[in-house]
Order: sequence, then structure tokens, then C-alpha cells
Amino acid sequence: MRRIELPDAQWTRVSPKLIAVDLLGAAIFLVIAAGAGAAAWWLLHVLWLAIALAVLTVIALVNIALVPRRVRAIGYQLREDDLLFTRGIMWKRFVAVPYGRMQLVDIQRGPIARGMGLSELKFVTAAASAGVTIPGLLAADAETLRDHLVSVAESRRAGL
Repeated sequence: MRRIELPDAQWTRVSPKLIAVDLLGAAIFLVIAAGAGAAAWWLLHVLWLAIALAVLTVIALVNIALVPRRVRAIGYQLREDDLLFTRGIMWKRFVAVPYGRMQLVDIQRGPIARGMGLSELKFVTAAASAGVTIPGLLAADAETLRDHLVSVAESRRAGL
């Protein structure tokens, strides 16, 4: 079996604003979880709840520390026959989505991301495991990329 070599072409990276979105989301989670844990501990006076709260806090802080590096590891390339997507720090993921196999290209905007002008672009193919979501795209870039991919996918499916 022949190994596929990744191209040396430049990866298109997502917006650095995604770092702020992810940090804000993680901070909101940390505050809610810590508040709920502290309230339950205060009301119930259970030691294991305080320990669980401390462990959850450490995990959340490690996650927050890794957010900038994780966001910088997300990228994509538009190639001749497919879109190549990568993400991950320790466990790298590379996915090639052939244009002719794209069935749906969807733009999603959460409330925090929408407030910062960001979107995520989701591709759905016939294979459930091949779904790809590119987070942190500027709204205008996401719409332009979606229109381009839909156009290319339609021409490939038509056999043009």
C-alpha cells in the first residue's frame, strides 16, 4: 500500500479569535462547575465533593492552558480533488474530504463565537466517521468557503 504524502503547501489556519472563544467557554464551564461543587459541598459538608471539585479545577486549568496551542494546530488546505483538514497536538488528525463525496456543507454559529464574528463550517459525507468541522472561521470566510465547496462538490458529483 502506497503512503500518501502530505503536501508542502501552506495550511490555512483558523482565526486567533477562536482562542478567546474557547477560553471564555472553558472559564464559564469552570465557574459553573466550581460554583455548583462549592454550593453542594457547603450544603452537604462532604469531603469527597471538595476533592472532586479540586480535581475538576485542575483539569479545567490544564485545558485552559492548552487552548492557544490547540487552536494554532487547526488548519485546512483546498487541494485539487479534496479538502485536507488537520487538528490536534499529541493526537494529530488528518482528514481528506473528497469534493465529490460532500453531501452537506453547513455553517454553525454559537452565541460566543457569533459575538466575535466567528463561525464553524461542517462537512457531512456519506461516511459518518468522515464528518469534519472547521471551527474559528471568520463569518465572511466561512460563507465564501461554503459557496466554493458547494460549487465544486456539485460539479464533481455531476462528473464535470
